[in-house]
Amino acid sequence: MASMEFNKAAAALLSAGIAFAVTGIVAGVLVHPEPPAKTAIPIPNLTAPAAPGAPAAPAGPEPIAGLLAQADVQRGQQLAQRNCAACHSFNEGGKAGVGPNLYGVVGGPHGHMEGFTYSAALKGKPGPWTYDALNEWLYRPASYAPGTRMAFAGLPNTQQRADVIAWLRTLSPNPQPLPPAAAPAPAAPAQPAAAGQAAPAAPAVPDIKARLASADAARGEAYAKRICAVCHTFNQGGRAGVGPNLWGVVGAPHGHMEGFNYSAGLKGHPGNWTYAELDDWLRAPAAYAPGTRMVFTGIPDAQQRADVIAWLRTLAETPAPLP
Repeated sequence: MASMEFNKAAAALLSAGIAFAVTGIVAGVLVHPEPPAKTAIPIPNLTAPAAPGAPAAPAGPEPIAGLLAQADVQRGQQLAQRNCAACHSFNEGGKAGVGPNLYGVVGGPHGHMEGFTYSAALKGKPGPWTYDALNEWLYRPASYAPGTRMAFAGLPNTQQRADVIAWLRTLSPNPQPLPPAAAPAPAAPAQPAAAGQAAPAAPAVPDIKARLASADAARGEAYAKRICAVCHTFNQGGRAGVGPNLWGVVGAPHGHMEGFNYSAGLKGHPGNWTYAELDDWLRAPAAYAPGTRMVFTGIPDAQQRADVIAWLRTLAETPAPLP
């Protein structure tokens, strides 16, 4: 009885197989499929080049040479201490952490800290840490030196990179010269004056006496404490930093702080810090005293200089008389 049931099951399976085979043969004879000339739903080519006129992705960081002269050193210090101090130290002779000490890094070799174990990718980089090299490194460390152990992803903001590099530049007894800024675009040719009319003259900058008369000492204080406090102290008897203490500077000799190591270019200036001398100095320190170690590039705005000088005048028990 059992063998008969088995034979029935086997016969059913065999019949089904024959039926499927015959169906396939008949379908092949009756149906001749052809591939469509084009797809019913077009699929975009994801690797196709960008359309003409589309902006290309930036190949690297924007240059910072034109930004360094007016970079905010104090903001750069804040950014560095917030983002970098977990791994680096900044003081002269400071110990390494996860990363090397950064004193003297600007202009130093890529593996500038003796005894620190740099990655081969970074230590093998030729040449010193120029401003351009630091700009590329801080933009994206992993792209600048593939294989670096630096975990920081980078600073995409161009002005922030300039601020940080401007502050790193101050971490040296002899800061590196700033790179020349790009030349400005040529000005449009002046239109000839109408017949019988003189061409308008450029507005004259009032002398320091006139500017001091309308100076805002509070605004000068805010500016000085934001920009100058990175290197200077202002209180009576205060210690020197990168630069000298500035208490009593107005009317004092050029090397007014006893014991401070002034550059020969500045200390050799005759006479005292008059209002006019301070105005010239703050306009362009490097031009006033070539060879100065002052890293600040100057205050181009004439009234802003007067505001700062008006506040510096107050840093004395008996302020110098106004001119």
